[in-house]
Amino acid sequence: MGFKQVYSMEGGIHAWKGMVASGAPEAGIPYFPPESTPAELTALAWVLENGTGKFYREVASLVKEQEAKKLFQELVGAEERHKETLYKIYLDLTGMPADANFPGSALSSPSETDFMEGGVELKKALDWAKGKNAEAILEFALSLEINSYDLYLKMEQRMTDQRSKQMFVTLAEEEKGHLHRLQELFLRMTTPS
Repeated sequence: MGFKQVYSMEGGIHAWKGMVASGAPEAGIPYFPPESTPAELTALAWVLENGTGKFYREVASLVKEQEAKKLFQELVGAEERHKETLYKIYLDLTGMPADANFPGSALSSPSETDFMEGGVELKKALDWAKGKNAEAILEFALSLEINSYDLYLKMEQRMTDQRSKQMFVTLAEEEKGHLHRLQELFLRMTTPS
């Protein structure tokens, strides 16, 4: 037909043979339907904290640097405290007594997949972290905590109950503290002496 350069697109992106980008799983994509109630948002935040705690527990066992190991172990405890706070907020919002099925009972469609802050699948993050050095994992953890900080600021704005608003402000400030600690260690580990 007169064309001088012809390319086959058969197979599409799955047949690509060129360079492929690689790196940490992308954070920044948590999905919170706009019609979610404050109680549902709180349960979703609990799920993300739970996944992030599992991530920190696992990477603490992977890294060799003692300072990074210690920080990740401390962050496991912080995520547990955040889960307790979120559960209290949920009970306050709903007026319910203790709920043994939380967070599943609060979510219209609970996921079988564990997610972390930033909307990252836990399994993908753990698969990526295997074989990575502490600096790479710290950098990834920074992106998670930035997303969590942002999430709690947004959730505070959606709350009508003053006590819940204040609890989300407190959670945001704690996430900010995590950011500072992660950043300080990352800079110490990556700045030449």
